[in-house]
Amino acid sequence: MRRIILITGGARSGKSTYAEKLALELSSTPIYMATARIWDEEFRLRVERHKQRRGPEWTNIEEDKCLSRYEVSGRVVLVDCVTLWCTNYYFDLQPHADRALEEVKREFDRLTGQDATFLFVTNEIGLGGTSENEVQRRFTDMLGWMNQYIAARADKVILMVAGIPVTIKNISHDSNR
Repeated sequence: MRRIILITGGARSGKSTYAEKLALELSSTPIYMATARIWDEEFRLRVERHKQRRGPEWTNIEEDKCLSRYEVSGRVVLVDCVTLWCTNYYFDLQPHADRALEEVKREFDRLTGQDATFLFVTNEIGLGGTSENEVQRRFTDMLGWMNQYIAARADKVILMVAGIPVTIKNISHDSNR
């Protein structure tokens, strides 16, 4: 049965660590879909630390945009993260933020059309105020709209606050309820 879980929060709120733990609770062999593009040495080292933190039970897929090209039916899939995934579309299609948003929505729909459990990690970058930079404002809007799109389709939405998961949406699929 298809299931979508969105894990959101601010920077360093514990989103990825929580998502990895949850994925391992749901499956002994989850898939990790990394959406990052490596843009500098500091970020490359950060990605390496993340890889080392995960063990051999993970199937690692590095894909910056076209996640749906992988067959994941019947699996638990952690997509980390929506923010970087949207960044890739945004910068490839700049200055067309609306077109980038529509393309990432279509890709999300193709991916989640598969019968799998999906965990999406994202950031709430709009919580910190409005940027003076127009490019940043447009991206903040795009990510906020994408987060809303995923949350509307999600069975469960978890907000991470200081390492503590706070469930803000939970649709039960239990037929006894």
